[in-house]
Amino acid sequence: MPNPVVVLVVDDEPLIRLSITADLEDEGFIVFEAGTADEAIEVLELHTEITLVFTDVDMPGSMDGLKLAAFVRDRWPPIKIIVTSGHRQPSVEQLPQGTPFLKKPYVSGEVVTMIRELLTD
Repeated sequence: MPNPVVVLVVDDEPLIRLSITADLEDEGFIVFEAGTADEAIEVLELHTEITLVFTDVDMPGSMDGLKLAAFVRDRWPPIKIIVTSGHRQPSVEQLPQGTPFLKKPYVSGEVVTMIRELLTD
């Protein structure tokens, strides 16, 4: 049996975070959560088994999701990243190379498919 996929969901909206976390867990993923980029970095430092970060763009704190994505790419290059937002459509230049963007509202099945595709590359 393959190792479970470990995902970090970063979103400042608790209901959205809870919903996608539950959906991903139902699909067999192990999921950690963070409400800000700062929390996300703490979780990443504690849990080296995380293979993918799914982050919202607009969040309070010292950095938004785009800065978090760039930080993760620089510090933990093997970790895959998916960026989402209901307010902003980042340009390709704003996203780390190989990072897909998913517009909110998304369907959890889209997220699951995107995660599986990213991790099979």
